[in-house]
Amino acid sequence: MAEEKSLLKTHSYSLELEERVKRGQPGDLVEYDPGPMVRLQLAEKILDVCRANSLWPMTFGLACCAIEMMCMGMARFDISRYGSEVFRPSPRQADLMIVAGTVNKKMAPAVMTLYDQMPFPKYVIAMGNCAISGGPFKVKENYNVIEGVDKLIPVDVYVPGCPPRPEGLIEGILKLQEKITGVRHPFPQRKVSDAPN
Repeated sequence: MAEEKSLLKTHSYSLELEERVKRGQPGDLVEYDPGPMVRLQLAEKILDVCRANSLWPMTFGLACCAIEMMCMGMARFDISRYGSEVFRPSPRQADLMIVAGTVNKKMAPAVMTLYDQMPFPKYVIAMGNCAISGGPFKVKENYNVIEGVDKLIPVDVYVPGCPPRPEGLIEGILKLQEKITGVRHPFPQRKVSDAPN
């Protein structure tokens, strides 16, 4: 039986994970990016503001949290105010992966491949308790659930909840914008004054 399995050459996420662990700790994976040859501070600030206000998430949902991620794009919540409404069908066109749902061992190689195909700079939001820590499926008998997507790929922002509301994901995107630029609202939206009429 063991010979048959070896002949099938089944792909195991554990081999890729071991290679990644050699490069860094699973929760603190670092992608090596040498950066530009010349650094211009003003140009970098302008590029960071542009990146933060035009995040293109990848069309990628694993479980029930993906429904809340879809709601975020609807008129009631309107993520287009923050420049993140362009969900791209290809990882080569996206710079944000929102891991919405449970990551199983069978899905792990696909998640890592999609992340590897995204161009630099790339960001990851872990949405929901399942993506953060395995959620309600984290039990001894359930051996195929990965307890946190940060064991596979580096995560920038965690959005807790089961499932988190669309407002929570919008807050996560605002936190990611803050992480990219260092400012809460890099490009201020239309402000309504609190002054009485």
